[in-house]
Amino acid sequence: MELRLYQVDAFTREPFKGNPAAVCLLDSALPDALLQAISAEMNLSETAFVRPLDSENWQNARRFSLRWFTPTVEVRLCGHATLATAAVLFRECGVLAETVAFDTLSGTLMAQRVAGGVVEEGIRLDFPMDKPVAAPVPEGVAGALGDVEVLWSGVGPKTKMLLLHLADSEALIRLQPDFVRLGATMEAAGLHGPIVTAAASPPYDFISRFFAPGLGINEDPVTGSAHTVLAPYWSGVLGKSACTAYQASARGGQLWVRLLPSDRVEIIGQAVVVLEGRLRG
Repeated sequence: MELRLYQVDAFTREPFKGNPAAVCLLDSALPDALLQAISAEMNLSETAFVRPLDSENWQNARRFSLRWFTPTVEVRLCGHATLATAAVLFRECGVLAETVAFDTLSGTLMAQRVAGGVVEEGIRLDFPMDKPVAAPVPEGVAGALGDVEVLWSGVGPKTKMLLLHLADSEALIRLQPDFVRLGATMEAAGLHGPIVTAAASPPYDFISRFFAPGLGINEDPVTGSAHTVLAPYWSGVLGKSACTAYQASARGGQLWVRLLPSDRVEIIGQAVVVLEGRLRG
């Protein structure tokens, strides 16, 4: 077996920033156990597996199957690995279409080349919105995160991500969670996350961080799926449909989000391909 493989830093224009994802190109479906083993070997927060559905020629394809795996589990939605996949298709595979469709566990997702507007060159993603519903902070979460003041808490019904609006952006940046306790608490509550967020200073409207030790990811550097929860929340808080966001991990990443009709969220980001190779097994 030999597969084409790329590593892409997503939600950034700078190599070694943003969120790295592996993108593996498939000509045919492979067993789930093999996909999981490859993802564990890559040891990144997500590995994406993509194959064309409407053409044997990658350049002419417009519709693709797309799946995402962490080193330990398959996930239903991943923003940065979708952005990374689109970047590989457009730039490395020579896909001619301006817009491609991905068949995923979260339904059909769209990715489109963009130039101008909020970014000089980027990719626009069309994702399902996950407006959070108010919910109490599960017992043990505050202790696992440390001394933080929570202004509002809620849960995204689709993603099962816990959203915590913190009073202090500096406290958010300083967070050093107890990941063992946090993972156990989230598992007991049947939730993923949490997303912690706070208001920001220009040029950003809000900042966030995302922790998911239960999924094998202590801290995800930049999380597109979390912004399907963050975008509708901050839109309501700020009274604006479009926001500029920054995920304040050590690597950091920038996103532009906008609410769309029919409960959808537009996420625009940039990406850079940093590695190309062949996977043998």
